[in-house]
Amino acid sequence: MLTIHHTSEHSLLCLAEPPAELAKQQQIWRVAEQARALDGVLEVVVGMNNFTLFHAIGTDSTRLIQAVQQLWENDQAQAAQSPRLIEIPVHYGGEFGEDLFEVAQFHNTTPEEIIRRHTEPTYTVFMIGFQPGFPYLNGLPQNLHTPRRNVPRTKVPAGSVGIGGRQTGIYPFTSPGGWQLLGRTSYRCLIFNTIRQRYLQPAIMLDLWRRV
Repeated sequence: MLTIHHTSEHSLLCLAEPPAELAKQQQIWRVAEQARALDGVLEVVVGMNNFTLFHAIGTDSTRLIQAVQQLWENDQAQAAQSPRLIEIPVHYGGEFGEDLFEVAQFHNTTPEEIIRRHTEPTYTVFMIGFQPGFPYLNGLPQNLHTPRRNVPRTKVPAGSVGIGGRQTGIYPFTSPGGWQLLGRTSYRCLIFNTIRQRYLQPAIMLDLWRRV
């Protein structure tokens, strides 16, 4: 089921039923891509378990809602394709991962075990958010779910790899942030070109591995 709300005179928020799961997020990607071709649609922004449509002035929003609902109802899972897989080298701990020891204490284990758990899965980019190029990664093991810091940092270095609740992600730019920092990568998460294509996009898969 897809619930659609007006968020302004020219935008619609399309919400899938919780919880956020990979199969449902894949459906969101497919329908959002199809919705870009609908009359009057100017932009589609994918979020976590949702997407937002921005439409032109004068667009019949009632018809647009009906068209999006029809796309959702008619959607069928496409044949599985081999996703793009990117390997990300990460320096864990020390000056690169200032919260590694505290995260280990929170889970009553060792920093080495936290690193093992964090590098074990293959992650999927669920969405880009918070700042341009910030990938929210699906696949963090439940035994690594960790609350955000009580007091956010005013400056988190670009490339920092952190945990925030049930998510893990990579800071593409130096910025404030409240996630628990495990390590840092020199991999460039975001590359703009003339058509504003993002290097890390939803559906791309990432393997994080420890760099020593």
